[in-house]
Order: sequence, then structure tokens, then C-alpha cells
Amino acid sequence: MPPTSLLIAGTHSGCGKTTVTLGIMAALRQRGLSVQPFKCGPDFIDPSLHLLVTGQTSRNLDIRMCGPDWVRQCFARHADSQSISVIEGVMGLFDGGNGSAAELAALLNVPVLLVLDVRSMAESAAAVLRGFESLDPRLRLAGVIFNQVGSAKHLQLVSEAVRRHCQAEIIGSLPRENGISLPSRHLGLHMGAEADINRQQLVSLIEEHLDLDRLIQIAGEAQVRSAPPAAPIMESVGKVRLGVAWDAAFCFYYQDNLDLLAAAGAELVRFSPLHDKTLPEHLDGLYFGGGYPELHAAQLAANQQMREQVLAFSRAGRPVYAECGGFMYLCEAIADSGGGRHEMAGVFPVTARMGQRLWRLGYRRAELREDCLLGPAGGVLHGHEFHYSDIDPMPDQVRRVYALDDGRAEGYLLNRTLAGYVHLHWGGSPEVARWFVRAELSSLYRTHQLP
Repeated sequence: MPPTSLLIAGTHSGCGKTTVTLGIMAALRQRGLSVQPFKCGPDFIDPSLHLLVTGQTSRNLDIRMCGPDWVRQCFARHADSQSISVIEGVMGLFDGGNGSAAELAALLNVPVLLVLDVRSMAESAAAVLRGFESLDPRLRLAGVIFNQVGSAKHLQLVSEAVRRHCQAEIIGSLPRENGISLPSRHLGLHMGAEADINRQQLVSLIEEHLDLDRLIQIAGEAQVRSAPPAAPIMESVGKVRLGVAWDAAFCFYYQDNLDLLAAAGAELVRFSPLHDKTLPEHLDGLYFGGGYPELHAAQLAANQQMREQVLAFSRAGRPVYAECGGFMYLCEAIADSGGGRHEMAGVFPVTARMGQRLWRLGYRRAELREDCLLGPAGGVLHGHEFHYSDIDPMPDQVRRVYALDDGRAEGYLLNRTLAGYVHLHWGGSPEVARWFVRAELSSLYRTHQLP
């Protein structure tokens, strides 16, 4: 039996898609349903909010980074007939090329609910919706939710026009003044652990203004296509202890990467560069994800003992991997836009400098130019880049092991520490986890910690 599932999309970024998605997830949970969340695209923040309201780990479904087979297998692995699967789209329904929410809905064959912001329109909403309905015949645009409705008369005008000209069923409408707001910062919304979300207020909004029973029926009509046969997620190559930096400063990780590492034999040991004075004992490698080190730079700098231990770990030739915010922590310092400077671990002899504007954004394809922690020369990795900082020119003696498809050389390698700005998702190259674990094992043999 196909899993009960639906995809919630928007007409554009900022139309209220995330608020609606979180409200629906929370309302379904309050009704006693098990909700499995998913996120279309590379975002880290929305999945953390999904976890907050559902209690379930949200999975990224990204065709561009992982390929269609991995996406279908990931969905099949985590969506089951005992739960309702809710996928949050990305940007507008058709934005993002082959990584769009429309492509994902077509790939999985799940029904789509469209969030339509009607703040500055009335009957014209029907023209917008009809365009979305007709653009891709592969999609089943099953329902529409109006957001930012100003009055009963406004709702009447929009609803009559949509019923006259469109096929999508009206599932409900949310008033303009609903008291719900999600705080944001320069990389997007606040993470789930920090977000001040009034769960009951969300549930009340959805139950009062949406036909949740009909929404559940639509999800139950999904005809999800079966996934291609999947090999076991990974085979263990040996047992190692991998320290994973995890706190308010380092919180951007794809759960699938962590699962692959665990399956390959890594015991994942969390530690906090913000709060812990020492690294956990008997670690064989370190993994620093992205996050918000710039917001916690003073506290990270004050924890000198941890910074010194990380530097010593790297200089001893032990495997260390870092992405984006984690890479910034491994630099000499973080300089904020106001002229402040905060000392970091000092593995790489450069300063990361915060800017006032987005520095780089987009998908990246990385080809390995030499053997490294993540694979052999010639291997291809896929990821996404999104940051407001940049580094001083990296000295030539620091090797670059990635050739990026935008013409840059990145993936800075010093000792056995590999770092860069690109967030990699290993769904398209799951063998990366085995390479990383093997690198840790080889380090153990070399330092005589294995019999």
C-alpha cells in the first residue's frame, strides 16, 4: 500500500509555505497521527523546525545533489503506511530546475497542495492558480490554501473566481492577521532548537481555517511510485569513534550523511566547541558541520582550551573534516562586519570575514583532484553553498583537492584536515562514508592504536 503523503508547495518564497507546513504537521500530530517530515532541497533550517513539531527526523529530498534513485529510495525507506508523510517544497513550486518541488512531486507521484498568497489580489488569484495547474501535466495539484486573506469579502471574491476557473479544491484560507510569526536571521529562519513557536496557536489556526479531514483524504489518495531496489545503506569497514561538533554554533548536518557514517562503522560522539573544555576521549576523527559560528564567535574564542585541542588534533595528522561554519572555526579568526576579531582554532592560516551581503549561493559539483578523506582522485561529489563570509587568500602551500564546476579550486587540505565552504550531501556518492572511516582506521594503524 503506498504511503499516505502529500507535498506542500508555494507560489513563491515568502508566501507562508513554512508556516502552513508546520501548522499542518503540528495539527496532524495533535490528532494522534505519526508524521514523517521531508524537505525538498538542501535547506538545514526547515528540517530542524519539522523535528520540533513532529518529534521525527526530517529528511532532505534533493534530486540535484543526490539523484532520482537515491531520493526515491530515501523516501521509501522512511515513509510507511503507518504514518502520513508531509514534504515541504522549496521556493515556488517550479523554481529550481530539476531540483524543484514540481520535479520531486512528479518523481514520487504525490499530490500537491499549493499555498497561494492573495494579499494583493482578488479574482486574479484564479489566473495564477490556473497557470500553476496547467504548466506541468505530470502534477496532481489537488488543493489550494489561500494565505493572507484580508476579510470575508476578500475570501468570497477569491473563492468564487477559483471555483469558476480552476480545478484545485479549496482546502481553506488563513487570515492576514493571525498572530503567527517565525523569527529569521541572515541564513533563514531560526533553528528548531532556538525557535519560539507557539505550537498550540499553530494547531488552532489550522483546525479553525483548514479542512484537515479533507487534507488527510487527499494524502491517502497518493499513488507513490515504487522505488528501484536499494542495496543496504552501507557496510561497515571497521569501528572508529568520530567526534561530531554539535551545539548552537554547529548544527547543519544532513542526517543521511550521519547515518552513512554510522553504518560504515563510525560511533558518532557529539561534543560542543562552545561548552566543552576538552574533546571526548579516544577519538579517531573530527567532523565539523556548518551553522552559526559568527553568532557565537566571542564564546568560541573564549574557549581557548578546546581551540588548542582541535589544533593539536589536526597537527597530529588525525582526520578532520569541516564544512562552511566548521571551516570558519578552523581558520585563524572570524572578523565580524563591525571590525571585531575573534580567535579560532588556527588550523588554516586565514581569517574568515563576515560581509553584509550573501557571498555565494548555489549547487556545486566537486571533482576530486587527488585522493583524500572523501574519496579517490576522479571521484565526484555534490553539494550546496550558502554563506555571508569569505576568507583571505589561502596560501599556495595549502592544497586544493576539489575542482568545482564554477571554475574555483576548493577543498583545502592541510595535514589530514579537509575543509571548505560547500555542504556536501553523500546521497549521490554514499561510498564517501567508507573512505572517511578507512581514513580514520589508517590513522589508528599508523599511530599504533590498533593491535
